[in-house]
Parts: sequence; structure tokens; C-alpha cells
Amino acid sequence: MNKLRLQRRDRNQERGSVMVLAAIGMLTLLLAVGLGVDISHLYLAKNELQNAADASALAGASGLNFHSTGITLATNRAIAAMNKYEFNKQGIPFTAANVRFAANLSDFDSGPGLDQVQAAAVASTIQFVKVVTPVSPVPMSFAGFAIGSSRNLTAQAVGGVSAPLNVFTGYLPLFLIDDDSLSSLQPGNLYTVRSAPGSSISPGNYQILAIDGSGGADDRIDLASAVQNLVGPGGYVSTKPGVTSGAIRQGLNTRFDDYGGSTLDPTYFPPDTNVQEGITYDQYLNGSPSQAPSHDGVAGRRVVLLPIMKLSAVAGGRTSVQIDHFGAFFLQTKVTGGNGGDIQMEYIGTRVLVGSGGYDPTAPTNPGPPIVKPVLYR
Repeated sequence: MNKLRLQRRDRNQERGSVMVLAAIGMLTLLLAVGLGVDISHLYLAKNELQNAADASALAGASGLNFHSTGITLATNRAIAAMNKYEFNKQGIPFTAANVRFAANLSDFDSGPGLDQVQAAAVASTIQFVKVVTPVSPVPMSFAGFAIGSSRNLTAQAVGGVSAPLNVFTGYLPLFLIDDDSLSSLQPGNLYTVRSAPGSSISPGNYQILAIDGSGGADDRIDLASAVQNLVGPGGYVSTKPGVTSGAIRQGLNTRFDDYGGSTLDPTYFPPDTNVQEGITYDQYLNGSPSQAPSHDGVAGRRVVLLPIMKLSAVAGGRTSVQIDHFGAFFLQTKVTGGNGGDIQMEYIGTRVLVGSGGYDPTAPTNPGPPIVKPVLYR
């Protein structure tokens, strides 16, 4: 009898031990799950913050124009891009102090970089923009006792201008003819980009390209935006016969906030932020004289990329012609009425950020001042 009682007592004690072990195991499991949830939340929050920093740095780089006004533009674009993001369901207190500049990427390894005032003084050398987000706390829901009630996160990114491009998109469906007397284009000079009927160029060729389509409506859209077909020096493109004056005028003039006679939407084809006619590229960079558009504008819309052809390569009517190289130009005035007349543009002749494209090691180098695009470095 006593032996039986002892066995029952031992079994009762075992039941109590199992309950304790089960409770401890359940608590451990809950803590492990909670820690996993918090770590996942931290990982997602860090990615969210890094994406915001990347977008901000790239937007800042797109504003660089190697002039002091580009430093302000880069700062404003970086701030605007960051403010589009929400982190942990709230905005990030991001200001101009969070944007820094450098002439060389390695400059950020040895210091914080230059502020706006310092960068503006050496704007012609500035190629990189760095953004650093303020420290942002992320509250912990389950694992606070182990890793603290919150964890501070920050992110940084560097954008800048690319190496010189030699294949391009983002150019206009017009071309300049180099008759050998233009073999060395002079910065600040005006050059005829599209000839009027009766010009010396072969009959039926008015320096218009048919790349994204053969109709005038296609050229109208490409002039209001840009051609996206990739091509570089030595590549071939098709020309378009006919004057096409209405489409030419309507497409180009959107950049001056003139949408008369077209159905082009300023939301998708915005004007420049300065639509003052008759100014030079230097005046445009300095912002004086200036005239604001009635629609929301985008800086740089009057800076355009054009293919340049040799006169010997251009035939009449619809044909395929070889591109000699690309150049950057500035639209001083919009296109007038009538048949469109001669369209003249100012050759920029300095390093410029315009269009897009890439670098093809098998393609010829584009001669002249470097044409670059914004890229994310790190």
C-alpha cells in the first residue's frame, strides 16, 4: 500500500514539472516569434528608408548643371524626392543640411562633403550628391526587453553624373547638318537645325527624323518629349520628307508653355520653368531674365540633344542617314507660325546633363564636350 502511494505521489510531481516546462517552452516560442517579427519590421523599415535615400540622391544628381544654380536645383530636387516618402507612417525631417556635394566620389570617404555655399563656389567641378537621412527611431513591439524599446535607423546614398555617353536616347527627331564648316561648333553660336522649304539641302529633306513613327503626329510627341530609340555615332536613322510645320511648331513650343493648336497635355509635356524668349544659355543658367510658365514647369526642358549629320550623308526624301555625332543645344525662342521657317538653336559646347543612354565599349566615342546622365553610385 505504501509503495502504491509513493508511485502516485511521484506521478503528480511529474505532471507539475511538465506544466512548468510547457509554460517555459511556450514563452520561449512566443519570444522567438516576437523577435522575428521585430527583426522583419526593422529589415523592411531599413529597405524603405534606403529606397527613399536612393531616390533622393538620384533626383539631386539630375539637377546638376555645372553652374551654381545647379547646386540649388539639386538640393531642391533631393528634398522634394525625399518628402514623397513616408517612413514608419510619418514624414522624414529632411532639409538642405542633409544634402552634400563633392567633385570626386572619394571625397566622401575622407569627409562629409561640401554644403550648398561651398559647392556653389566650385560648381563647375561638382559631380556627386550625397544624402544622409536623419536618425529615425523604429519602436519594437515584442523584443523591447532584449534589444531596447526602439532602434535608430539611418540611410545614405550617393548619386552623380555618369561617364561620358556614346549611345543615346532622349534626343529630338531633328538633326543639324555639318557641312564641314561646322566641324568645330562654337559655344554660344546659333546654328540652323531645321531648314525651311527651298533651302540648299536636297529636295524633300527638311532635317526631320522618322524614328518612333513615320507621321507628323509621331514627331509632334517626340518633339514635346524625346526619342527613346538607342543610337550613337555611326548609327543609322530614317529621315522624314515633308515640311510638317504644324507638328514641329506644336511639339517644340510646349517647352515654352505654348499649347496652341495641339492636344498635348502639359501634365505629360510640361514647359520649362523659364519660358523667357531671346535669352542665351548663360542667361538661362543665371535665371535672368526670367518668365515663369502658367503651368507647372520642369527645369532643363529647353536644353535638348540633337544628332549631327555630314552634308554628304544626307539625301532627298525618305532615306537612311548615318549619324556623325551628338551635340547639346539650347532653345532660345519658340517656333513661329507659317511654314515653320528656319529653326535655330544655340550650341552649348560645355559638359551638360541631357537626354539619357549609356556607354558601349564597341561604339565610337562621341566627340566634343561630355554628355552625361544622372546615375546612382552607392
